[in-house]
Amino acid sequence: MTTWQTFAAAAPSLAERIHERFLSGESHVLATLRRDGSPRVSGSEVSFRDDGSLYIGSMLDARKARDLQHDGRFALHAYPGIEENGPGDAKLAGVAREITDSRAGSDSHLFELDIHEAVYTWVADNTLFVESWHEGGAWVRFARPDNGPVERTVLG
Repeated sequence: MTTWQTFAAAAPSLAERIHERFLSGESHVLATLRRDGSPRVSGSEVSFRDDGSLYIGSMLDARKARDLQHDGRFALHAYPGIEENGPGDAKLAGVAREITDSRAGSDSHLFELDIHEAVYTWVADNTLFVESWHEGGAWVRFARPDNGPVERTVLG
């Protein structure tokens, strides 16, 4: 399982920027899979805990919770990077695992996020930048200047 702490150790500056994006807005967009395999998007809040993990919660028996109980795969998109909240766009994907011990409340669901992929995009100096990290893979940055070739840099 790749916790937030494990990801942050593998790609520290990327994790820092993604963390900032998720803290800049209260509600984010969570994509889950329905029983029939079709996608569903829901609003969701995130919680970075002292144990080095990232969690999402849900009201008891909400559809997103039932989706994650059936198939834990998720994609999570941080509140968009409008100017007052800073530049950039952050996304995470992986598998959510329901927590049923004392950390979870009796009137809600709690899911710990196993992070398989993290992506951060931004534009600066007429160049599109995309940084990505994949579990078990490299941390890379792609830069695409206006009308120029894409440059790939391995960061870790």
